[in-house]
Amino acid sequence: MTIQEMIQEARTLSVEERKQLIKALVDIVNEPEQSEKPKKRNIMEFVGIAAHLANEEDPQDYVRRLHNEWDKDQ
Repeated sequence: MTIQEMIQEARTLSVEERKQLIKALVDIVNEPEQSEKPKKRNIMEFVGIAAHLANEEDPQDYVRRLHNEWDKDQ
C-alpha cells in the first residue's frame, strides 16, 4: 500500500478514528530507532579482547598509560 493509498483510506475514517491514527503515528515517529537503542551485551562477549596487552604490562600501568595518552589528546 502506498502513502497516497493510506491517506485515501484515512479519509474514510471518522474524526475520532483519525485522531487515534494521528496519535499512533506520532508515537511511532517518537520511538527511538533500533540503531539508536543501546544493544545489551553479555559480559562473556568481551573475553579475550585486548588480552595481548596484558601479557607483559602491569594492568595498572596500562590504565595509567592510557589516561596519560588521553590527557595529551585534550
